[in-house]
Amino acid sequence: MKGRSLRMAHWRAHVNTVNAPVALRHWLTGGGSLTAKLKAHSTAFRVQKLHQDPALCLADEAQAIGLHRSSRVVEREVLLRCDGVPVVFGHTVVPTTATASDWPAFSALGEKSLGSTLFGDPQVHRGVLEFARLRATHPLAMRACAAAGIVLGEGEMLYARRCLYRRHHGVLLVTEVFLPQVLDLVPGGVKIELKKAA
Repeated sequence: MKGRSLRMAHWRAHVNTVNAPVALRHWLTGGGSLTAKLKAHSTAFRVQKLHQDPALCLADEAQAIGLHRSSRVVEREVLLRCDGVPVVFGHTVVPTTATASDWPAFSALGEKSLGSTLFGDPQVHRGVLEFARLRATHPLAMRACAAAGIVLGEGEMLYARRCLYRRHHGVLLVTEVFLPQVLDLVPGGVKIELKKAA
């Protein structure tokens, strides 16, 4: 039972309950499209598709998408890169009961941004954000670290948010795991270094 709990996350309705660093809170709570925000903090933004395949949904997301237990879903995972650096790991699940009319663009996204599709569709209804700290043993933290080539130190956690979207009869759950490098981003994507006095 203990091993299972280490692989679960406790999702909260308010960002203060996860004690995120102050510098990370505006990334976690910012309204609008995360894609647009990342583009504004980089000179070259890219969505790197890792895979989009049938899979079992995670135990802590089954109830959120209306399933009684882990069931088959279509899973999409990506890395969002700013100037080549991975800054966010994206994980999306759609129940297999969803139809093409529910999410017409989902199967053909490729390396296009899901966020720009969701925010550009007036028929999409966005739910409330939930927040969590992911232990190194959580499946999404493990996948995010493996994809980005990073190693968490002892006791370190990754911060994540998720949101449920609805369109017609379909639901779609998007989870975004923020990697440590997101804190290095600055508006415009160019770091300003102060010159030392001669």
